[in-house]
Amino acid sequence: MTIDRANIRNFAIIAHIDHGKSTLADRLLQATNAVSAREAREQLLDSMDLERERGITIKASAVTVLHRHKPGAKSDELESEFESPVDDSGQHRSAKGAAEDHGELFMLNFIDTPGHVDFNYEVSRALKACEGAILVVDSTQGVEAQTVVNALLAFSQDLTIIPVLNKIDLPSSRPDEIAMEVEQVLGLPAEDCILVSAKTGQGIQELLAAICDQFPPPRPSKTEKTRALIFDAVYDDYRGVIVYVRVFDGRLKIGDKIRMMGLGRTFLVTELGKYIPKPVKTTDLGPGETGYLVAAIKTLGDVRVGDTITLDIDPAEEALSGYEPPRQMVFCDFYPATSDKKGNDFEDMRDAMEKLSLNDSSFTFQAVHSEALGFGFRCGFLGLLHMDIVQERLEREHNLEIVQTAPTVSYKVRIRAKGGGSEEIEVHNPADLPDMGQVLEIREPICRVEIMLPNEFIGDIMKLCLDRRGIYKSQQVVGETRQMLTFEIPLAEIIYDFYDKLKGMTSGYGTMDYEVIEFRADNLVKIDILINGDPVEALALICHKDRAQARGRLLLQKLRKQIDRHQFEIPLQAAIGGTIIARETIKAFRKDVTAKCYGGDFTRKRKLLEKQKKGKERMKSIGSVNIPQEAFMAVLDTGED
Repeated sequence: MTIDRANIRNFAIIAHIDHGKSTLADRLLQATNAVSAREAREQLLDSMDLERERGITIKASAVTVLHRHKPGAKSDELESEFESPVDDSGQHRSAKGAAEDHGELFMLNFIDTPGHVDFNYEVSRALKACEGAILVVDSTQGVEAQTVVNALLAFSQDLTIIPVLNKIDLPSSRPDEIAMEVEQVLGLPAEDCILVSAKTGQGIQELLAAICDQFPPPRPSKTEKTRALIFDAVYDDYRGVIVYVRVFDGRLKIGDKIRMMGLGRTFLVTELGKYIPKPVKTTDLGPGETGYLVAAIKTLGDVRVGDTITLDIDPAEEALSGYEPPRQMVFCDFYPATSDKKGNDFEDMRDAMEKLSLNDSSFTFQAVHSEALGFGFRCGFLGLLHMDIVQERLEREHNLEIVQTAPTVSYKVRIRAKGGGSEEIEVHNPADLPDMGQVLEIREPICRVEIMLPNEFIGDIMKLCLDRRGIYKSQQVVGETRQMLTFEIPLAEIIYDFYDKLKGMTSGYGTMDYEVIEFRADNLVKIDILINGDPVEALALICHKDRAQARGRLLLQKLRKQIDRHQFEIPLQAAIGGTIIARETIKAFRKDVTAKCYGGDFTRKRKLLEKQKKGKERMKSIGSVNIPQEAFMAVLDTGED
């Protein structure tokens, strides 16, 4: 079905975590009759089990629906129709009813995006394919940290924004107050806010009318040649890579031979379609439309998100502006929990990671070896939640038992070059840091952290930030009861428990967002951990020199509690280079070998004790220490109460 370009609307739904994006998407699908009441369910667009269990969106979902709209209709003329989207003849009801109601038929292409800071790259990708954005704000909680970040992302793309105040059905809703907060913090007029309850459906028809009236249509074509932007891609076992595209210029048809302008690869289009929300095949995709294409693409490596698709026979001269590739900020090692001599567990883990990477190109992995843990993989993630999701998917979908080391961040290290001068390398694992005699400078990633919190907790949170080597930048009043603090804090200080402590200290009302802004040099040193005299690479860490001794002593105290006692004494040591800065000892089990010696010559008891002593020495020289999973996470404990 051909829709006039002037009646196409492309928009994304953006918001802070738990402000109701996915529920609002569900109501839009019902209100446009894209799903029937029988098919409707909560989080309809969240297809992953983990998304439904955790109540979060991990992957952005693009959907196309048709909607009848009378331009200039008053709110009392807008009626909600929840019925089957397809009639008995198989025709879409909204298409059939357009003639009956003399309303114009609009094609709405919208994307439900994640709210968590780890998946911010999904939001930025979605906004590139849109002309507008619905900014959802919880009318009980107000503007939060991620609300501000997402709004600024939309502003930077010159998108039209419709502010929506959700959850107005709750008794604690404060729509008037929150509308003023939106105006004060984001500069969007309070009177433009649309009041909605995504749970009950109240206000949904008014929102659909605003989408049709306020969002602009796709821009006019700049060239007659075909150009389509790839904004996502997933792998299917049967059809290969499914590519999500937004057509900006020209038209894509089945049978076209397409070329990826960035990679130079060519493919033959075998299938085109849209999600409404189930996949429906179509013969072509016109300018301004979004959809998917299948072209017998075998691996995700053949597709680059942000690349431009054009026709091989008549290519465009210039590609569309794409995206920065996602940058991994957190790294940790995954090892098989049980390892056999043939290395089958390692191979099973490799197969599992390769399959997972087909559907998540934003995480990376490479093989590593540890003396203590054997063979494993060094993995890169966008953040801690991303790391947690990947580990859970590996364990659940592939039946693996994983030992995970403490997450670290990447450092940029300037070292002396062999021919004179210096060179810069990037280090993801503290164990890979070159000899400190060669190191001229270590630079660590610095984040701009924005924290939204009630006034009464400002003093406690400022102390928390300063204890984490934070630098105070600014303070902004958000409303009568809340303020926003801005700090610059090293990423290494916030990746583990900073968010948990923030939530605990603010009774759950504090929210934060962070963005890596630069790499900055500081007086950093590497601490090696020696267990029974052998360094354990997975326990090495990089920290500020002023805190190194206290951090090393605290870590050894934690390790002493985590590692079980053995038949021999185990020394635990923390060292900077060749200097031991802290030591703890795990005492050996003591068996009373003289228990059965009643009376008689004492030399007999002494011989037994000497024999026991020699046995312990021999055992210590050849014995291996079992290190539990909890010991690796002890590296992250900062010792704060």
